[in-house]
Amino acid sequence: MQRQPVLNAAALETLVSAAIMAPSIHNTQPWRFRLAPHIRTIEVRAAPERALPLADPDGRALHLSVGAAVFNLRVAAAHLGWEPMVRLLPRPGEPGLLATVRLVGPAYTAPPPRPDLYKAIWQRHSSRLPFTGEPVSEAVLEKLVAAARADGAELRLPGKVESSRLLSLTADAELRATGDSARLAETRSWLRDSDEGPFGLPYTALGPRDAEARVPMRDFTGLDLRHWQPSAQFEEHPRLLLLSTRDDRPADWLSAGQALQHVLLVLTLHGLRASMMYQALEWSDLRWLLRDPSSSGCCEPQMLLRIGYGPEGAATPRRPVEDALAAPDVVAPAGRSPDRAAALER
Repeated sequence: MQRQPVLNAAALETLVSAAIMAPSIHNTQPWRFRLAPHIRTIEVRAAPERALPLADPDGRALHLSVGAAVFNLRVAAAHLGWEPMVRLLPRPGEPGLLATVRLVGPAYTAPPPRPDLYKAIWQRHSSRLPFTGEPVSEAVLEKLVAAARADGAELRLPGKVESSRLLSLTADAELRATGDSARLAETRSWLRDSDEGPFGLPYTALGPRDAEARVPMRDFTGLDLRHWQPSAQFEEHPRLLLLSTRDDRPADWLSAGQALQHVLLVLTLHGLRASMMYQALEWSDLRWLLRDPSSSGCCEPQMLLRIGYGPEGAATPRRPVEDALAAPDVVAPAGRSPDRAAALER
């Protein structure tokens, strides 16, 4: 018989440390965690003060980010010996409570074979740099598709013609955003010098512009020449992935976030990098055009990814575990876990 895992301070720190390593738009980290120890459940709540009212008025990106954190919680819980039981939007009267993760266990049935996603949590981060253009094998792409499908989403692999159309829509969205002074100011408000705190994007994590204007990377600095970078040669044929769900409700956004993180961890294990090209999803008319015109099924786009082999890019900071925990019923962290310490040193 397996021993019952213990939910002590060290275990809680490991769980929350893993959760906060999830990606979020502009590294806003729009989540908060609360432990209900009597039912061994972690509540995952929105942090509305770190929302983006202009770029994300309906909260889609916030829900995607929280969903990614929930997936990391699931992986860390399984790593520690629990079976995580997830409920999305469990209390309609509490819209800020986006998910609960109940720690049940130990599981008495062997989990299905899958790669060690736990170690990838600490290795993954976005790369806004050029990739080599080396093709991704069909076997790896099939694993990414399977990862998305395991969490209720579909991952489409557009060809060169469709990829060109998606990049054009992304470029249109980028042009709109840079021409909107209020949105540009909102984006710039999340830029940070490297020592300015645990939120936002340090300038060191930004990437260059594409010298051939094929890959429309987000322009965070605009005309601010203090942090200007020379343009660079990006891959000629970017490999794009379009993550979609059948429906388009807040629960679907949370599911899409879990599927997104599942895909990101699997590709990390295979030595791939990813950048999230979310610009067109911030505009309702362009988001509608992202849909695959040949699809009649799972067709609500939630994220456009660019993946490839190449440099990993700079890591972004994370807030301390104790700051991500909400009172009451909080177990105080007992020291920094080795996994988290290693991640923060990256």
